[in-house]
Amino acid sequence: MKLTLKKNAYGKNAVNLSKIIRHPNYHEFRQISVNVSLEGDFETAHTLGDNSKIVPTDTQKNTVYALAKEHFVDSIENFGLYLANYFITNNPQVSQATVHIIEHPWARMAFDGEPHHHAYVGGGSEKRTTTLVQTTEAIRVTSGIKDLLILKTTDSGFEGYVKDQYTTLKETADRIFATQCEANWVYTSHNLDFTSLFGKIRETLLKTFAHHKSLSVQQTLLAMGSAVLEENQEVSEISLIMPNKHHIPFNLEQFGMDNQNEIFIATDEPYGYITGTVTRE
Repeated sequence: MKLTLKKNAYGKNAVNLSKIIRHPNYHEFRQISVNVSLEGDFETAHTLGDNSKIVPTDTQKNTVYALAKEHFVDSIENFGLYLANYFITNNPQVSQATVHIIEHPWARMAFDGEPHHHAYVGGGSEKRTTTLVQTTEAIRVTSGIKDLLILKTTDSGFEGYVKDQYTTLKETADRIFATQCEANWVYTSHNLDFTSLFGKIRETLLKTFAHHKSLSVQQTLLAMGSAVLEENQEVSEISLIMPNKHHIPFNLEQFGMDNQNEIFIATDEPYGYITGTVTRE
């Protein structure tokens, strides 16, 4: 029996980096986590233990820190593009470089309406993400948001679903809709104003969620994805993950009280898991 090595890759994960960008009137604090993965002509490292074509993962880590000094100055997309291109152009044995970046947002504190010069507060669970894949022939930029916790207290219901002998869920035309949303979209180009587009897309997702009369999580997911594509020609497709973070009405009848959608049990598990991808035809 002949065994053959198929697709393989290696890299450095969780390169955690913080940077202060010193502007004339304030400091900009950025915190990111970078994963690097390289594919290419590395077969002899597996078959012969020959490391002559291997860029050590420690070197990859050091490269991230060193290049961040001059080249992490605006969007995580632009920094990721520079990193991927660096690994491709300086290592002919590398056929594909993938850089995935997660940004942990920080916001400047404000007092009496004025942002503080150098004091920050954490931005909560929400994270900005991007994945840059560069080969010798093409570049693909995918960006997104993860752990975006959003909720609305009405304009959401769930009725008319399948019922069988195991169904206990009651229909409702008025419920809390909460989700920890993850969205990833593919850009049509790698030469864009990524910072401006991210803000615009995020605003569209939030606005659609808030104003959409939801008959199901699935319906709202499609509405959110469709709105992003309709308003942004720079996006070719968007995928959303929207786990349903249940808030279940508590039974107050046992105490002789009515619960008019006021008191709920917030549950973490188990939860509904809804996904979908919206593309242009």
